[in-house]
Amino acid sequence: MPSAPAFAYEGPDFPGCLPMRLKAICRIAAVALLAMPLIPLQWLAVRRDWALARRLPVFFHRSVLAIIGVRVAVNGTQARQRPLLIVANHVSWLDIVVLGALAPLSFIAKSEVRGWPVIGLFARLQRSVFIERERRHKTGHATAAIGARLKAGDAMVLFGEGTTGDGVHVLPFRSALVGAAREALDGGEAAAYVQPLALRYAKRGGLPIGRGAMKEVAWIGDMDLAPHLVGILSGPPIDAVVTWGEALACDAATDRKTLTRQLEADVRRLVRAS
Repeated sequence: MPSAPAFAYEGPDFPGCLPMRLKAICRIAAVALLAMPLIPLQWLAVRRDWALARRLPVFFHRSVLAIIGVRVAVNGTQARQRPLLIVANHVSWLDIVVLGALAPLSFIAKSEVRGWPVIGLFARLQRSVFIERERRHKTGHATAAIGARLKAGDAMVLFGEGTTGDGVHVLPFRSALVGAAREALDGGEAAAYVQPLALRYAKRGGLPIGRGAMKEVAWIGDMDLAPHLVGILSGPPIDAVVTWGEALACDAATDRKTLTRQLEADVRRLVRAS
């Protein structure tokens, strides 16, 4: 697949002589100034179901990437077919900003995110679907909610691992929510589509990110958000690579576990290739 930079932002590169924390504060202030007028506008757009509710987050995320100095190269293209469920690997909170800048997308997030300060607000304004992964008896409700959004034409992003990885290895994918694509077939569609997507953080400050340095980008397990956020915002530019795989068609007879294994294999291959 040809590689084409979707956006290559240097961002406002604050002088290197600034202390790291001051650099992070400047970037946080810039994001806050950007968000303040957009939050009420997006809230109204979501309430009124305006088309703007899908496009405004793309502008916001691209602007944030410019401010914090993240450059994105894209291989392949998003599938045009609908309904479309996108299944990706998960490395960091930064994934939301990178993927949200690609196209109008909504995310499938764990229920705890809804209550997080600031991030929870942004997730709700992004029209995320919140699910309780640890309560298996609620999986049916979650897949139905995701299926309804897919049927309405929204492209939804599911992080197949269910948690963040170390940025080097792809963890096993969970199959429970992949079956949500079949829920979108109630409208009479012959098939729904599931597209693998691989995300890798390749360079920082122009230098390749090795296994040791990846911990500065990857947000793993119970890491505290605040110091990780400061580390990202105070550091040099980051180069991310996003690779779209070939969309897979599924119908009512498709076995979700077999489909999940195929998606996991595809994402692993795309991560290695990138």
